[in-house]
Amino acid sequence: MNASEALFIALLIIYAAPYLVWRFLKTENYAPLVVVQIICGILLGPSILGSVFSKQYNNIFTPEVMVGLGGIAKLAVVAFVWTAGVELSLKEALENKKETIVTAVFALIVPLIFGLFGALILINDNKWVGTAASWQFLLGTGMATAVTALPILVLVLEKLDILNSPFGRRVIRYASLDDIVIWSVLAVILLDWERIIRQGIFLITYVSMSFGVRKLFVSLKNHQDKWALALCWLMLTAFLADWSGLHYMVGGFLAGAIMDKDWF
Repeated sequence: MNASEALFIALLIIYAAPYLVWRFLKTENYAPLVVVQIICGILLGPSILGSVFSKQYNNIFTPEVMVGLGGIAKLAVVAFVWTAGVELSLKEALENKKETIVTAVFALIVPLIFGLFGALILINDNKWVGTAASWQFLLGTGMATAVTALPILVLVLEKLDILNSPFGRRVIRYASLDDIVIWSVLAVILLDWERIIRQGIFLITYVSMSFGVRKLFVSLKNHQDKWALALCWLMLTAFLADWSGLHYMVGGFLAGAIMDKDWF
């Protein structure tokens, strides 16, 4: 079996397994498709399937296939969070900036506090702390409990059919703002001044380019041109965000956030 054949078999398994479980076991009322996908992802991983059927697993999920799957996954996730960004109304966010900031701050602080308490319990155990300084371990653990799994949040809101509602857009707004703060604080925790400088460069570049991109979109009449520009803008922003240490998902979301839904 060559790498291409293994890749398509792996894709078939990854797509079909959770769908068939969800469809035929009728788990919708207690385990929506997104939950089944997460569970199947764990079962199909090296710790379960890889240990029980190691030979078959290694024949399909080869290093080359894993690289291909990783690329497809990154592209899918960045496109997915981009659509969430497009659904977010920038005008609405600016009109409600006080409410957004206050709610986002509390949405960040509450799980952060619980994470800090958990870290205080573990801080005397070197196997958890490792070589990190006490304040790095405390803040890092707190931030880890506060970070939002943005793609999963979007899937859950979509499943509840509230993604496009005012409430759904507000939730996405809070989560995305918190994630940007968390990735920035991570650079401080790591004492990575190069990353902090890069993040500053990225944010300045993003803001300045956003005005030009919006003006260009308004001037475009051809629908195909809009999609071409949108994809180029998405890839550029995802690259710059990842280069700065903010993560490509943040870049994907920010790429969509400055776009109006009615442009598409």
